[in-house]
Amino acid sequence: MKINSSINFELTDWEKVKGEKHLGTTGFASWKVLNFGDVRVRMVEYSENYLADHWCDKGHFIYCVEGEMTTELKDGRKFILKKGMTYQVGDNADAHKSYSEKGCKIFIVD
Repeated sequence: MKINSSINFELTDWEKVKGEKHLGTTGFASWKVLNFGDVRVRMVEYSENYLADHWCDKGHFIYCVEGEMTTELKDGRKFILKKGMTYQVGDNADAHKSYSEKGCKIFIVD
């Protein structure tokens, strides 16, 4: 990822960023999204019993702000991401989808 030099210093108050609701197979995700050229930054909250409705091939850097979620890779491996932990995956490297039993908040850069 190359962060464009035309992006000037700026603070973000995530409480003021409008949210978008995305339904999962079960539950929903609330996304707050900012785009900076080719870089997308999101604060995402998963509801209780959220299960993604698709396999994702996009690369991400993900930091768990609150709660926890389980990420399953298409090959069947599962990983638990807890508060204070991160994971990273490249574009088209490992298709993945997430589930959160009790809900969580994550910060994503992709």
